[in-house]
Parts: sequence; C-alpha cells; structure tokens
Amino acid sequence: MKLLAELKPEQVTAIVDTREQLAFDLAPLNIEPGTLQAGDYSIRGLEHLVAIERKSLPDLVACCGVERERFERELQRLLAYPTRCVVVEASWLDLETGDWRSKLTPQAATGSVLSWIGGGVPFLFAGDREAAQRATARILFSAARRRWRELRTFHQNIVEPVL
Repeated sequence: MKLLAELKPEQVTAIVDTREQLAFDLAPLNIEPGTLQAGDYSIRGLEHLVAIERKSLPDLVACCGVERERFERELQRLLAYPTRCVVVEASWLDLETGDWRSKLTPQAATGSVLSWIGGGVPFLFAGDREAAQRATARILFSAARRRWRELRTFHQNIVEPVL
C-alpha cells in the first residue's frame, strides 16, 4: 500500500460542531457537520486529538464573567486534546481596552485568560474574524498533516521495513 507523497488541504475534512452558531469558512479544507465532545472544530478521524474553540470578543467576555463556570468545564475538556486552542476573533489590545457592555473590567478579563493559558490552554488572539478563520484552518491542517506524516513514517518503517 502506497501513501500519497504529501497531504494537501483539499484532502482534509474539518468537522464543525452542529451547535456552532456562526461557522467559519475553512477553505480550502472540506467541511462537514458533526457533534464534537469539545470545541467547535476538529478533523475527521482525529476528533479525539484535535479541538479548536472559537470565541468572539463578547463571547469571551461573557466566559470571563457570567458564563465562567460553564466555560471552565469546556476548558477542562480541551485539556484532554493534544492539539487544542481557543481562537479569539479579536486582538489582545481589544481585550485590554475593555470596550464592551459588561461590568467586567479589562483587568479581570485579561487575568482570567492569562490564568487559563497558565493552566495549559493556548489562546490565539487573531485580530478579527477573517484572520481567525485563516488561523483555524491552518491549525487544523497542520494537525492533520502532522498525524498523516506520523502514519506515513510508521507505514514505511513497520509495514515496509527497510532491508
């Protein structure tokens, strides 16, 4: 059995959780809906290894305040995934500035995020929605390609041993 020389983005299918309200455009990846145990995005066949959570700035602010308990349970689930990230459709400066309708202070919001990062969950502040879409597609493809290369190496070394 021969494996392809290289994996291309068009050969990867992203899974978008059916509960995701405003799904990203992850082109050139293929997209199909599915139910994920954690996160909003994963890769078909790697759902147990890859989980990406998407947050708009208002969502993140709510997660630092009134929805904190629920969000921290979500972050606990993300910790089980080797490839995990919270991709935010805003910049760090947007979070520090605190231009939102909430009693939550910018210091409380940034402190919460830094605490979660310290606990092992990476956050990527992409700047805006378009950049967040591109970053999510790249993270998903990179994870799929890394796994594909691992399997290709295994196949070459075990299934077709070098003599």
